[in-house]
Amino acid sequence: MSDSRSVIENVTVVNEGERFRATVVIEDGRIAEVKRLPACEDVAEEILLLPGVIDAHVHMREPGLTHKATMESETRAAARGGVTTVLDMPNVVPQTTTLQLLQERYDLAQKQCHVNYGFYLGASNNNLDDIKNLNTAECPGVKLFMGSSTGGMLVEKVEKLRPIFHSSPSLIMAHCEDTARINAKMAEVKQQYGDDPDVRFHPIVRDHEACYQSTALAVRLAKEEGARLHVAHITTARELELFEPNDDKITAEVCIPHLLFTEEDYKTLGTRIKCNPAIKSAADRDALRKALTDGRIRTVGTDHAPHLLKEKEGGCCKAMSGMPMVQFSLPAMLGLTEEGILSIERLVELMCHNPARLYGIKERGFIRKGYKADLTLVRKNPWTVTGECIESLCAWSPLEGKTFDWQVEKTWVNGHLVWNGTSFPLSPKGEKVLFDT
Repeated sequence: MSDSRSVIENVTVVNEGERFRATVVIEDGRIAEVKRLPACEDVAEEILLLPGVIDAHVHMREPGLTHKATMESETRAAARGGVTTVLDMPNVVPQTTTLQLLQERYDLAQKQCHVNYGFYLGASNNNLDDIKNLNTAECPGVKLFMGSSTGGMLVEKVEKLRPIFHSSPSLIMAHCEDTARINAKMAEVKQQYGDDPDVRFHPIVRDHEACYQSTALAVRLAKEEGARLHVAHITTARELELFEPNDDKITAEVCIPHLLFTEEDYKTLGTRIKCNPAIKSAADRDALRKALTDGRIRTVGTDHAPHLLKEKEGGCCKAMSGMPMVQFSLPAMLGLTEEGILSIERLVELMCHNPARLYGIKERGFIRKGYKADLTLVRKNPWTVTGECIESLCAWSPLEGKTFDWQVEKTWVNGHLVWNGTSFPLSPKGEKVLFDT
């Protein structure tokens, strides 16, 4: 058999709301045939073939922050986790706020990425011309930090926000937290508990109201200006009230940490789970889980944000926010299917189909004839996260010691078997993704 053709025989496929037996033929990097087979009652569905996961919210840190992560290391982690496409954020060094810097990141990614990739253009207070001239066929969208950023990438004044919502030719992905409220709450907590309060105060500083006020503003501006808005990492039950089920214009993302953890976990995991927006109450987590199946959450991402452990030292002020998660998102979500939170078919909708639809990603996100062969094979086989299995350069995870029921056994990217269950047999095979405009 030549390298350009391979066959995945007699496997249970989960795709487009169905679960069925099939043989999948791959030729020249694409799905050449999905041959349905008669149902076989005596075959246990403990091995499933899924479309490769599309994670639309990652931070690979390159350029400028390669002491903690690189495009090579983080896409290796993605591949081992069954993620075949990542869309990367612009808050690197230098910040990706010009079309020239955006092109430089694409150039840098060539031959480094084990999975497919795209890069957002970052909005700033003074780059409206770059936003207007964005090539929407080659960029997933505009990342807008309405909180939790510094310098020109913090855009919080309505007179600066409105032109972006009015003029963006592409989807706007917004980080929504009210900076003024956060600063005021931080001052209050510092006054009472010192310059670097314990991390348990993080959800008090970055509270429900800070999230709700900013998200409500983003939704209002999107409606007034007719913009396509995708609000990143929703964390509160109240924010969910701002979204209509199955609305195609104004949508919401939830990220893995906010589906797994609650504020009680600060007691044991400390700053390892410090992220922005903050992990909040069990009631909020339960509301987010419910919204996975009622249409208000459109996509599930990770906000994969690696830091060295020494950078996570301190409290809610000094410890850096963010955690590595891309390698474990699919096993974690499959764990929620075991708990009855959602079906595997719905998981595939949220992690594969919906990101492809929302961003208009060409020829990916589905197991369809003619589409790129981005696939992942998962097996029900309990395993425990240890430091030895972590691919991210930062070399730690808040999930160490956690046992998952499902394991990613194989990952194909553009028809190439990039993770075979024990190793990465090939050089990076990721490609730049393209978008329907």
